[in-house]
Amino acid sequence: MTRGSLLKGISPEDIERLVRVEHPDPHSILGMHPYTAKDKKGAVVRAFHPEAIKAEVLIEGKEPFLMEKCHPGGLFACFISDLTLGVHYRIRFIFADGNDWESNTPYRFLPTLGDIDLYLAGEGTHHRLYERLGAHLREMDGVKGVSFTVWAPNAKRASVVGNFNQWDGRIYPMRQMGSSGIWELFVPGLGPGTPYKYEIKTLNNELRLKTDPYAFAMEVRPKTASVVWDTEAYQWNDDKWMASRSKRDLRHQPMAIYEVHLGSWMRVAEEENRWLTYREIAPRLIEHVKQFGFTHVELMPVAEHPFDGSWGYQVAGYYAPTSRFGNPDDFKYFVDMCHQHGIGVILDWVPAHFPKDDYSLRLFDGTALYEHLDPVQGEHAEWGTLIFNLGRNEVCNFLIANALFWLDKYHIDGLRVDAVASMLYLDYGKQDGEWIPNQYGGNENLEAIEFFRKLNEAVYGLFPGCFTVAEESTAWSGVTSPAHLGGLGFGFKWDMGWMHDTLLYFSKDPVHRKYHLNNLTFSMMYAYSENFVLPFSHDEVVYGKGSLLRKMPGDEWQKRANLKLLLGYMYTHPGKKLLFMGTELASWDEWYHERGLDWHLRSDPTCQAFQRFMMDLGKLYLEHPALWELDPSPEGFSWIDCNDSEASVISYIRHGREKHLVCVFNLTPVPRHNYRIGVPEKGSYREQINSDSIYYGGSDLGNEGYVEVEEIPCHGLSQSISLTLPPLACLILEPAGIANCES
Repeated sequence: MTRGSLLKGISPEDIERLVRVEHPDPHSILGMHPYTAKDKKGAVVRAFHPEAIKAEVLIEGKEPFLMEKCHPGGLFACFISDLTLGVHYRIRFIFADGNDWESNTPYRFLPTLGDIDLYLAGEGTHHRLYERLGAHLREMDGVKGVSFTVWAPNAKRASVVGNFNQWDGRIYPMRQMGSSGIWELFVPGLGPGTPYKYEIKTLNNELRLKTDPYAFAMEVRPKTASVVWDTEAYQWNDDKWMASRSKRDLRHQPMAIYEVHLGSWMRVAEEENRWLTYREIAPRLIEHVKQFGFTHVELMPVAEHPFDGSWGYQVAGYYAPTSRFGNPDDFKYFVDMCHQHGIGVILDWVPAHFPKDDYSLRLFDGTALYEHLDPVQGEHAEWGTLIFNLGRNEVCNFLIANALFWLDKYHIDGLRVDAVASMLYLDYGKQDGEWIPNQYGGNENLEAIEFFRKLNEAVYGLFPGCFTVAEESTAWSGVTSPAHLGGLGFGFKWDMGWMHDTLLYFSKDPVHRKYHLNNLTFSMMYAYSENFVLPFSHDEVVYGKGSLLRKMPGDEWQKRANLKLLLGYMYTHPGKKLLFMGTELASWDEWYHERGLDWHLRSDPTCQAFQRFMMDLGKLYLEHPALWELDPSPEGFSWIDCNDSEASVISYIRHGREKHLVCVFNLTPVPRHNYRIGVPEKGSYREQINSDSIYYGGSDLGNEGYVEVEEIPCHGLSQSISLTLPPLACLILEPAGIANCES
């Protein structure tokens, strides 16, 4: 049979495109196709390998069929009579050096994507796109392998490469799925753990080797290959947690968040200061978190990132937990164990920007695909990163599906969305002339606003009980208002203003604090405008800022007293709580990502006293609904006195539906005797917390545990108590009911 007849119906142009490895649909030529030759029905089998000198078709139970070389570029074909479609076969390629390679050719399988997938992906509304794009273990026509799909609309060619084809992009070119810009290929015989990348041929004929944007696992840096992973293999054991999660309304429940960088929480010093694995850190972290009364851990980004010093905020693998600490199933184990012990897991999530590393998203198909073409719009010069182009449906879909992926496949409970302000404002961090106004001439990023609304509608609509938190540092209105009412739809917002004002106040020498009391009291002017989280985050203890303890004024004793006072104020103020790791240990040193926390402080008696205070404060918070039950409502808080600037004393009441707590703060080192405040109930009040207790390392001044209420009007209330206020201390008192109570 002539070469030409084996290529019947295929244009010379298509043959040349195939040999140049630029054909958008190699399956239309390669593989098995029905064929009739000299009235004999059968099939023609075509295969391509640019380095092969011979090729054979291998069918079980039959002698090999020698293929004709139909093009010097490496195209082979043969006709086999009486061969029906669907017969399993392999191709053996033979090379000039005598070696051969057998391939269970990918070009005999149907597409793994349907029209609905392509339509929704183009529309940007495919919420489970992670189940279609990327690398997925599948069985096609009885053959196990991996389906690969990638969005590269401006590529001349996309190929899957790996050890399985010597990283040669000419061997496994993919087919383009219509006008969707998505390329697809099923490769038989591959399994979990297989490293791979995509080789992209650009319109300028450049070859770009890229990691999979939807990769579920990646190699340990500095390697950068994607890794095939089975996202369904892990067996979860957190059914009880997941069943109750959907019924939670965290606005009316306690939320004390422990912010953690997994790479520096604890190291193994005797083993070259190595990281703990996900499985090693889980029991240790859970025990520690529960000891201090935290309800959630918030992990600084665990999505794969190339540079340790970015702490995870420059993400290269949005769908892959970092391989530094183990594989994806190890991370699932970590989340699973947290849930089994009643601890929620929040992830820092970074949709604002991505790094310029060339193996990742940058110029993915040779064009500005995920980023803006115009660097004025597309680059954070200060951070050295690129900004996502939220004007593209596919980019928004990539990010929203990613958020849902973590909630779905990893049972994550909440997402703290990083750098929201940088997304909302077109002129964020830019000077005049360095940004482009929106269509109305303003600095609001209209595309980002719409993105956040769609994101939050998807999260709250598809995963009841999960939540989002905005790190938003401006006075943008309606961050936590529902999207259908014109808000952004977040569940919570970090109160950055509270953090700034509070730390500014506590940095003052107490002798000057009477001039700055407004820094503490101002937060209640806007406390119910949003659902707030009160953060003391990692940003406040790096780059020479010092630890929270070191920020406090005074000598060593006063610093600890001030820090206890500060944290007592934080835990009793309306809003959820977030504390960066290490503060609970009374660490002197600021955080550094290349070492673990100062665990030796657990054996220091002075630090132990501080840690006891933190444990009791956490326990108090969990056990007293007055501190969280009415968080979103003004009914949950009332001032007793916010005007005593001369003495630098503030006092207020936290109200629950049934009980209340009285909170008093002496913000100077001067003890106050016979200090009278009004209280709402008769009887007596019990000291639940006195931060000056000797048990907590204080001077042990106080009220001997109880104070009796006197019918002396004060602060607009019908009765009052007279207190001894210890120096630099907080008192938290609970109604004890009957007067003259004894412990």
